[in-house]
Amino acid sequence: MLDAQDLTLVAIVLVVAELGGIGLAIDAVFQSRSSQAATAWIVGLVAFPLLSIPLYLVFGRARFHGYVERIQKKEETLAPEMRRWNERMEAHAAPLDGEAAEIGKAIAGLTGDPVQRGNEVTLLEDGKATYEAMLEAVLRAEIGIFVQFYIVRDDTVGRQLRDALVGRAKAGVPVFFLYDEIGSVGLSSTYLESLHQAGVQVSGFKTTRGRGNRFQVNFRNHRKLLLVDGHTGFIGGLNLGDEYLDYRDTHLRIRGPAVRSIQRSFSSDWYWATDDVPGLDREFETGEPGHEALAVVCTGPGDPEPRCSLLFLSLINMAKRRLWIASPYFVPDEVCVRALQAAALRGVDVRILLPDVADNALVEYASFTYYPEMLDAGVELFRYRGRFMHQKVILVDETLAGVGTVNLDNRSLYLNFEATALGLDTRFVRAVQAMLERDLAQSQKVDRSQYCDRSFGFRLLARIARLAAPIL
Repeated sequence: MLDAQDLTLVAIVLVVAELGGIGLAIDAVFQSRSSQAATAWIVGLVAFPLLSIPLYLVFGRARFHGYVERIQKKEETLAPEMRRWNERMEAHAAPLDGEAAEIGKAIAGLTGDPVQRGNEVTLLEDGKATYEAMLEAVLRAEIGIFVQFYIVRDDTVGRQLRDALVGRAKAGVPVFFLYDEIGSVGLSSTYLESLHQAGVQVSGFKTTRGRGNRFQVNFRNHRKLLLVDGHTGFIGGLNLGDEYLDYRDTHLRIRGPAVRSIQRSFSSDWYWATDDVPGLDREFETGEPGHEALAVVCTGPGDPEPRCSLLFLSLINMAKRRLWIASPYFVPDEVCVRALQAAALRGVDVRILLPDVADNALVEYASFTYYPEMLDAGVELFRYRGRFMHQKVILVDETLAGVGTVNLDNRSLYLNFEATALGLDTRFVRAVQAMLERDLAQSQKVDRSQYCDRSFGFRLLARIARLAAPIL
């Protein structure tokens, strides 16, 4: 039995929790992305404050506070450098017409930068080709290397790149290494220390830094970028680890003016983490090694508007004949679902390629619930057989192909820092089309029975998993 003093203490705790829940419920009204999310948090925080308050502190925020404002303030102190930067971007603006001009206008509206001409883009279709190309570029570095991965493993692949970076750092080449602490949670301290001792500048991204971010683990820096000497960049789906040698994944090697966007993105992330600018004010000369029009679009939860969602909604809505998307995770929000349905209903050939072998059971269960509404609208779904498919690719008509880090889920569209390369060159678009055709040939077409004919228990579990879609 509780005595009077214990009862008083319990009452105080409950009152304080309730007042705290009400206060955070008010915060949820302003912070939540949608009225549905706000309503769910309000009910939970008021009715079950002891349970909901910790969850809200960790998962409740929809915007990463301070990032954009901090970067903009720093850029104001670099006005001459930024002016030269913008002049160079404008000088390499690609002349576009027809459907490409429409897409280019949308990209410029979101990023402020035009599509860049004069690039050479190489499609890398597996881990072996990607890591070999990265190592080759790093070993030839003479001016500087920027490395950024969401996941870094202390394994054979991770150590090979580490050793190459250590070698260049000891040769006097400035090397900067940025990783996400959540994605790389198992990374050994000895791995990082060996980089540091060789003179490599190393930092985690520090997602808990800044006002309102202290308890947040919901935001991740999901970018996978490498920039060598300011003229050769890499972007795509591969993290740094042995398992990616077995995955079906896609990366790009880019040479030319478009890599400036990789440089700017890395510099901004590095400044957020360290208060240092590693390369934004450097005058790298990229040249024009090719003829391809390309834009690298970097998005994140610090954006004043949900740019990643707007970008993909724009591309979906612009599709007139074909829209093919490959994504290892398929848990889109309702707006994206309706856009895909509308595209199929207006006669667009909409195909979504998913993995048959999943690496996240909860996400896989949730994705099954989308099958009926997609198929009924005419969207075709395919499951890639064999090894795990981890690529993030989009193909729009004969006009655009994109490769990057964005999955079709709420996390990528709203909560993660992401990067996508969008090419508008006919050669590149055809290469991506041929690649996806090979992937589709190795895939099984989905029908309604794969969800609707499952047991009641399976469908119930899938529906419950879908409730967690906003944070999956």
